[in-house]
Amino acid sequence: MGWTWRAETADGMPVAYDIPEFSAQGDAETWLGEQWHDLADAGIDQVVLLDDAREVYGPMSLETG
Repeated sequence: MGWTWRAETADGMPVAYDIPEFSAQGDAETWLGEQWHDLADAGIDQVVLLDDAREVYGPMSLETG
């Protein structure tokens, strides 16, 4: 395993979305910075960064405004 994001609704329920796995935290964060609009458009309200199964930080809202 590696670094990935768990997609969630605003109340913390998981959302099925094909999120890649990354070998480094910075790569995962860069990907999110490039893709967050698409995630929000797909109905994802927030994400949690995972290192293997360990929660690193989050939930982080994708809401704008």
